[in-house]
Amino acid sequence: MEEKKKLLLVVEDEVSLANALNKKFSSEDFEVLVAKDGEEGLKKSLENHPHIILLDIIMPKLDGISMLKKLREDNWGKEVPVILLTNLSDSEKVAEGMEVGVYDYLVKSDWKIEDVVSKVKEKLGM
Repeated sequence: MEEKKKLLLVVEDEVSLANALNKKFSSEDFEVLVAKDGEEGLKKSLENHPHIILLDIIMPKLDGISMLKKLREDNWGKEVPVILLTNLSDSEKVAEGMEVGVYDYLVKSDWKIEDVVSKVKEKLGM
């Protein structure tokens, strides 16, 4: 029986980065959904129940931390692993994210896409 692909949701308003992550994870045999802001991210999360979410902190409409807090109010959303993507060395926002139950976070300037893939696979036990 063929194993179902893992579903990954990328919530990122920076189009070039969202596209790069989409392309990379698709080539790694993930099914990828992309949302361009927290509002859309929350909606897609609750509709599709991805296995893991990559979540930008600073976004229009609904920022990542607010989206995460709303997500954690949902029964399914309480459990889903979330990795924060941030441009900031903004430790306050990251600390806030950690309180709401973030698996990990990556500062955008510090990583290569391969690092993100490894982190996601590690979390999903792949």
